[in-house]
Amino acid sequence: MTLVSTPKNPVPLGANAGYLEVRKGVKVRYASWQSALQQRGGTVCIFPGRNEYIEKYFEVVGELRRRGFAVAIIDWRGQGGSTRLVRGSSRGHIRNFVDYEQDIHHFMKGVVLPDCPMPYYALAHSMSAPILFNAATKRGCWFHRLITTSPMVELAGLPLPQNVCAGLATGLSWMGLGKQAVPGDQSVWTSDVFEGNPLTSDRERFYRNVEVLNAAPGLAAGPPTIGWLHAAFDAMSRLEGEKYAPKIRVPSLLVVAGDDKIVSNKAIEALSSRLRAGTQIVLRGSRHEILQERDSIREQFWAAFDAFAPGVTVRKSA
Repeated sequence: MTLVSTPKNPVPLGANAGYLEVRKGVKVRYASWQSALQQRGGTVCIFPGRNEYIEKYFEVVGELRRRGFAVAIIDWRGQGGSTRLVRGSSRGHIRNFVDYEQDIHHFMKGVVLPDCPMPYYALAHSMSAPILFNAATKRGCWFHRLITTSPMVELAGLPLPQNVCAGLATGLSWMGLGKQAVPGDQSVWTSDVFEGNPLTSDRERFYRNVEVLNAAPGLAAGPPTIGWLHAAFDAMSRLEGEKYAPKIRVPSLLVVAGDDKIVSNKAIEALSSRLRAGTQIVLRGSRHEILQERDSIREQFWAAFDAFAPGVTVRKSA
């Protein structure tokens, strides 16, 4: 699948896009752009959240390029334009979040290191945060700094305590039901109704994303599987350990959505307090998808980003 362009969400000029084979039969889609300025500030690697896709970040790509950054972005295996892991289904599935780190390895070796200037910054949303945090505990991590938006440290709004839900997901996975969809109302994963949505309070950006999925329905991942949930709980449980956070070697900025109904802000605050080199900021009034929010919230995000990972002088058009 090539990059999808719509009238309100055109592909930024100069895109280089393609696929990387991360294991036999599994390919991940990527895209990259050089800086819009002659002066270079390095490269920002964007790692989307669950059920996201490259096209959702076209606006962000332009904003980063105007700051002097090159940009590279990936569709995780199992979602977006990458290979699905449940045959004949759009369900989002993964065996273990460590598998996503293989995607990062191939992405960096195949796209970023050969073609994009240093230093490298990671911008990770929601599900991507525990993946990047784990990568940042290891020697030889590629990233100079890590910025996370609405990091998935703990889920909010679960019907039972998270440890109970985790136990159920583990048990059902062991029973061979890992590739079955998480039970419940499946329409919440494909809703195209703005009113009451937990993702953004910006109507225009919400419907811009709906328009992309109408043009390319195959980008949508649908509900997560029980196996994905089991893997997610396992990844989040690592973040709870008192000795884990100090092992994160990369300076980190945790940007918190004040009105988040999907992840737990209390858990994010607790993790932030344990980081050796990290801090958090709270954007009041923001829902889960900070970079899809209204301008007044996004301006606060960019002010924090610019202070943490300064690029070059911002100009008005790429």
